[in-house]
Amino acid sequence: MKIGLDIMGGDYAPKANVLGAIAAHPLLSPGEQIVLIGDTEQIKPLLTENGFNPDNFEYVHTKEVIGMGEHPTKAIVQKPKSSISIGFQLLKDGEIDSFASAGNSGAMLVGAVFSVKTISGIIRPCLSTFLPKLSGGIGLMVDVGANADCKPDTLLQFGVLGSLYAENVMGIPNPKVGLINIGEEDEKGNMLSLATFPLMRNTHLFNFVGNVEGRDLFNEKADVIVCDGFTGNIMLKLAESFYVLTKKRGLKDDFFDRFNYENYGGSPVLGVNAPVIIGHGISSPTAVKNMILQSRDMVTTGLVGKIQAAFNN
Repeated sequence: MKIGLDIMGGDYAPKANVLGAIAAHPLLSPGEQIVLIGDTEQIKPLLTENGFNPDNFEYVHTKEVIGMGEHPTKAIVQKPKSSISIGFQLLKDGEIDSFASAGNSGAMLVGAVFSVKTISGIIRPCLSTFLPKLSGGIGLMVDVGANADCKPDTLLQFGVLGSLYAENVMGIPNPKVGLINIGEEDEKGNMLSLATFPLMRNTHLFNFVGNVEGRDLFNEKADVIVCDGFTGNIMLKLAESFYVLTKKRGLKDDFFDRFNYENYGGSPVLGVNAPVIIGHGISSPTAVKNMILQSRDMVTTGLVGKIQAAFNN
């Protein structure tokens, strides 16, 4: 297995990415190899500084970088030798088994769709994120930013994708899927949720438990929360602020400590033909380490193949 990592992506690149790769290396099994994609002239000195044997990694050299503020589609087309573009070319050619980056998230989404393509039958890929539960477990929310506007059949597919990820990667048997809404009642909601509810209620594709509200994000009512990317991104950013606020207020709370993005790595792109993970732009070495381990888990569980089988059937 070869896990591709964009060394040039993120606000603290390349140092945070290199240190994250160093931290992840001893946690991998024999045969699991990290491939660092980026400017090797910047990578090698960091390895030497940390007393790490460079032979433990593989390298693909490229100096070109897609900036965080660049237009995603234009950047992918105009910078074919960038670390993100090269990473996706390697993924498409099967030279790496997964690709992760804390760089330009739009370029990562565009690159995934342009290179490895959307799985046949899927309308739109989506982004997912993890939700700490009061009980100590973890839930999943989809979509959290890839699709600001959605149609009912798209949300139905998000339910399938989220359920497959929760069951196969997170180890949740028969995960409960809920549709985010302003009330639990069947007749509540806007036009999108009203049209989506009967599709989910009548499906046999996942274990639908009905409408859930914002207050249900962190309890056990649902393992997978489905929403459009506009709503999901707002809830994600609000949840991330809980950890920051507790730190600023000098509060120590084990539950709110679990809102630290570093614990989870990145956001898997669900619905494309290879494992792709987008990290937070401010990813620290700990976050990068967990992003690499998350990539490994997506490969070892065969998630993409299971999604392909589900939609081909």
